[in-house]
Amino acid sequence: MFGRIARRYDLANRLLSGGMDVWWRRRLVQAVNRQEPHAVVDLATGSGDVAFALAKKLQPNVQITGMDFCQPMLDQAVAKQTAMETSAVKRIVFRVGDGMALPLADQSVDALTISFGLRNMADRHRSLSEMRRVLRPGGRAYILEFSQPQRWFRPLYFFYLRHVLPRLAGWVTGDRNAYVYLNETIESFPGREALAAEIRAAGFRAVSAKGMTFGIVALHEAMR
Repeated sequence: MFGRIARRYDLANRLLSGGMDVWWRRRLVQAVNRQEPHAVVDLATGSGDVAFALAKKLQPNVQITGMDFCQPMLDQAVAKQTAMETSAVKRIVFRVGDGMALPLADQSVDALTISFGLRNMADRHRSLSEMRRVLRPGGRAYILEFSQPQRWFRPLYFFYLRHVLPRLAGWVTGDRNAYVYLNETIESFPGREALAAEIRAAGFRAVSAKGMTFGIVALHEAMR
C-alpha cells in the first residue's frame, strides 16, 4: 500500500494535514536535539522528512540512519537526498529495516525516532521492545503518532477522517483505499495515556506524552 502511494506521499501529507505535519516534526526534532545524541535512527522513515529535519538541526558529527521496510518509500527518500544541495543531509544513510526485527546491535543507538509509523506495526509490543533493545542505557525513544482528540473536537475531526480525507487523498494519490485504511487505524489507535502504558509495558521508563493540535497528535518520549 505504501509502495503504491510513495510518489505522492509528501504532497498528500502537506495537503491533508494543512501543513501541520511540518510543525509536528519540528517539535520532535527539538526534543531530540536537547538530548545531544551521537547516533540516531529514524524508524519507518518513509520518504525521509524526519531524517532530513534531524540532519539539518543536529550537530554535523551525529550519525543518522533512516530505516524503512518499504523500498519504494526509501527510493523516494534517496531521490530527495540526491536532489538536495544541503551538505548536512548527505550524511544520512537510508537502509531497509523491519521495525519488528531491527538489523541493529543491542545498545547501539542513542536516540530512536518514529513518526506515524508505530500505528502500522503488526505487533506494537514487539516493535517497542525492539526499540528498547537497540537503545543504549539512558537512550531515548521519540514516538510521534496520531492520538485521540479532545472530546469537543471529536465530531468534527472524525467527520473529516471518514468523509473528507479519503476523497481528497484519492484525488491527490489516486488510491482512496490507502487513506480509508489511514482513517480506520487512527480511529482505533490508543489515546496518550493508553499508549504510554504500552510503552512502559515494553520496559521503558520516564515516559511522557504531549498532545498537539487539539490532541489529534501526541509526542511520546521514553527512556531506556
